[in-house]
Amino acid sequence: MRVAIIAVGKVKQAGLRAELDDYLGRIRRYATVEEVELKDGSDAEVRARFDKALPDRARVVALEVDGRSLPSRGFAEVIGRAELDAVGSLAFLIGGAYGLPRPVSEAAAMRLSLSPMTLPHRLARVVLAEQIYRAFTILRREPYDH
Repeated sequence: MRVAIIAVGKVKQAGLRAELDDYLGRIRRYATVEEVELKDGSDAEVRARFDKALPDRARVVALEVDGRSLPSRGFAEVIGRAELDAVGSLAFLIGGAYGLPRPVSEAAAMRLSLSPMTLPHRLARVVLAEQIYRAFTILRREPYDH
């Protein structure tokens, strides 16, 4: 399976970039992972950029503050279901300062919340990557999740 994290903005802070790269490297033990950084702009421009960046036939998960909240094991079930369904790509979308354009969010197979609090996109990316890694370790009954 391929995992794509598609986000508006760049992670420029060295510490966050190092953490994100660490988790992306860990995820690569289980799946091909790709990080795509999109330039911000008007809703129409951002929507077009997301449409272009999405892998073909991807199952799309939009990260939204008012999305469905799951515990880590529930999130692992989402990833496990994608593996069982032989989904080629699982794409996670993270918006910029004003969130995702409404049509992008509405077209997603799932709207997911990492927290009821609003997170900066760069921090949300690190949290998401850690949870994706945790999900794979849960699915394989590895000791990381305790």
